[in-house]
Amino acid sequence: MKYYLIIIITLKAKVMKIASYNIQNIFHRDTYLVKQYAEENMELWTQEFENLLIKRRSNEKDYERMRELSILLGFQKPVYEPYLSMRRKSGRLHIQKGNFSREYKANHLTDWNGWIKLNSIPINDIAIQNKANVINDVDPDILLLQEVEDRASLVEFNKEFLSNDDTVKYQQIIFLETNDKYGRGMGIIAKKGYEIKSIKTHINELDKNGNSLFDFDFQEYEIKTPSRQTIQLLATHLIEDTLGSEELNSKRKIQSDKIAEVYKKLQETNNLIAVIGTLNAPNYSDSISPLLKDTDLKDVTKHTSFTIDLDKSSNTLHSNAYKMGVNTKQRDYLLLSSNLFKAVKSSGRNRKGVWQKEQPQRTIYRSIQKEIHAASQHPLVWGEF
Repeated sequence: MKYYLIIIITLKAKVMKIASYNIQNIFHRDTYLVKQYAEENMELWTQEFENLLIKRRSNEKDYERMRELSILLGFQKPVYEPYLSMRRKSGRLHIQKGNFSREYKANHLTDWNGWIKLNSIPINDIAIQNKANVINDVDPDILLLQEVEDRASLVEFNKEFLSNDDTVKYQQIIFLETNDKYGRGMGIIAKKGYEIKSIKTHINELDKNGNSLFDFDFQEYEIKTPSRQTIQLLATHLIEDTLGSEELNSKRKIQSDKIAEVYKKLQETNNLIAVIGTLNAPNYSDSISPLLKDTDLKDVTKHTSFTIDLDKSSNTLHSNAYKMGVNTKQRDYLLLSSNLFKAVKSSGRNRKGVWQKEQPQRTIYRSIQKEIHAASQHPLVWGEF
């Protein structure tokens, strides 16, 4: 009698996960940006405080929120633990950050004239951990980041918050400064096996008036994947506009035109391209129509695999519409060329680190008990291919 041994080998398909996240700084943020956020929310905070004051039965949570609101409304000044400490010491400036310390004497050689102004505020420790939670939950292979303060912060964040003791998760780390006057740069991190072959920045691109075309930047990345395919990532952060200014909308459209032009040129040699970043406009806005209407780029939120944690509040549109991104105040995008869109296996948007100004009706991290605990005002958008 003959016996036959049949061996079945199951090959696991290689997948690649790409994500975009406006992290809104990692360890410290410019004081102007913190102040601007406060001014935008002043009316809402005032109404909330008044509602808590007239509440008949208040609990400890209510009192805690009132104490927090009293700081936000300026009734009392907060005491921040500094990102670095500076003090006079024997006529010298003593600077300390962690285990690092240095002393300077005021003279023309030290570039210090006896006084210094601090322009940044440290980000809450819980918020920093929640930034890491958002990234670790999605666990992308390639992550584009907007609003990063510097390379040193990105390297430290990767080592201390995204990695374990044995392995550094992201082996490739690139950070580029932008035209932003508040020091918000852009970065990309990638896991082992992904090779960043080339980088191109449009930071010096000028408009017809001789001004910087991009208020932040528009960057091109060429990346070789472990399967030896080459993908092109176009990362950007378009001009912000909270007032609906016609002038700013016009400038954003010029910026979009430039990105669309570069995208179409790249299509001549590559069909795996993604346009990633904070476009600061809803998908129906004319200011980003050069990308969404004048090219074959498709928003990942329109893919059948796209998932999002639904809001259950009564003022939300039909859940299926919300799931497909129709009813979201979208600012962050993952736009894909036709071939890359066809290769999408799964996709979604992680909002667990975003604080709701009204009572949350969706799942957020339990550690987010206050606004200062939020990871960012932006969700992380991702796609798996």
